[in-house]
Amino acid sequence: MSTILPKGHKKLLNAWAFYDWANSVYNLTISSAIFPIFWGALTIIKDDDGTIINDTVRFLGYDFNNDSLISYVTALAFLVVSFISPFLSGIADYVGNKKNFLKFFCYLGAVSCIGLYWFSLEHLWFGLLCYFLALIGFWASLVFYNSYLPDIAFPEQQDAISAKGYSLGYIGSVILLIINLIMILKFEWFGFEDEGTPTRLSFVMVGVWWILFSQYTYYYLPKGNKKDVLTKAVIFNGFKELKMIWHALQKDVRLRRYLTSFFVYSMAVQTIMLIATYFGIEELDWGDQNPTTGLIISILLIQLVAVLGAILTSRASSKFGNIKTLITINFIWIGICIYAYTITTPFQFYIAAAIVGLVMGGIQALSRSTYSKFLPKDAVDTASYFSFYDVSEKIGIVIGMFSYGIIAQLTGSVRYSILFLILFFAIGLILLFRVPRNK
Repeated sequence: MSTILPKGHKKLLNAWAFYDWANSVYNLTISSAIFPIFWGALTIIKDDDGTIINDTVRFLGYDFNNDSLISYVTALAFLVVSFISPFLSGIADYVGNKKNFLKFFCYLGAVSCIGLYWFSLEHLWFGLLCYFLALIGFWASLVFYNSYLPDIAFPEQQDAISAKGYSLGYIGSVILLIINLIMILKFEWFGFEDEGTPTRLSFVMVGVWWILFSQYTYYYLPKGNKKDVLTKAVIFNGFKELKMIWHALQKDVRLRRYLTSFFVYSMAVQTIMLIATYFGIEELDWGDQNPTTGLIISILLIQLVAVLGAILTSRASSKFGNIKTLITINFIWIGICIYAYTITTPFQFYIAAAIVGLVMGGIQALSRSTYSKFLPKDAVDTASYFSFYDVSEKIGIVIGMFSYGIIAQLTGSVRYSILFLILFFAIGLILLFRVPRNK
């Protein structure tokens, strides 16, 4: 059962934004914080001085660098999301049941997070499968979540509500991460013998949190735009609509050039967000400091500063325009990459984390709302338009993660991967300068 509210209604906008609160715990705990540390502890052998003596993992009969293996699994999952999105978005727009698809992938991702509790090297295939399906559930659900933005908000509302969604996500995920961090570091308070069990329980808590808090969003979101009957022809309707949108982009110079620039710079942004913790684990000299504590503090710093970054970016875009603001943010990202290549100490890592947080929330929220505002005013099949957007983002991540994995495998260092990402930001910047300011 749900309550039908008119477009632009404050309660409807808040309910939509609240899904960020529900699902962002996956992005923080699984993608960025606790799981990467857990993976490192599971796969890296160090001597008494903290020097890595083995970081090789055997999987399916082959030896992989641990960073390379997880990056390949991540890239493969994004490739699957890129392939299935056109099917799903076309069906969702055609039969008008976007909410059902949003629920399905939410539950798939959440249950898979719970399955990570049983992750072990002895049954590595099961653990990586859960990681793989959790990633698919999270990102596939965003296809339908993002596509609701032009349906529930008027153009003048979209920048602010998009930023609010990311802000809620950062706050909610930080709350759960702090709870998990206390459980892990003070495991004896909760009757655990070591930090292993509370670490695994944090994966379970992510799944439960995601399911429970998403119910508020489902209560108010409309079912969809259309009410046509599902037929066999509809299965490939998404690809037909993407082809139609591709042709439409050839006539819409502004939208085409913006989407191309987003495709390129998003490769770098998403890859950095996915590998930041792995970088901290292997490339920094933590000395006597607990790496787990230090890394999670840096991630918390990123999340908290990102709230401010999303708000400031929304205000900057209102004053200077979306494209000019995005250009400035991309320049900052290039500076971050250059600085990250040189850092060796935790303090330097914290400085980089603070700057990353400031621009991370801004570039995500503004990229989404800019695309939404650039859509044709008469667009009805918004899920297909956003599928195009999401497919662009995911294919970019596949390229970015495979590039990272190959460079890490060949050089044994994440630093060179970070340096390589500057190229993506530079190309994205050039393309942003070519986006017309007006239609």
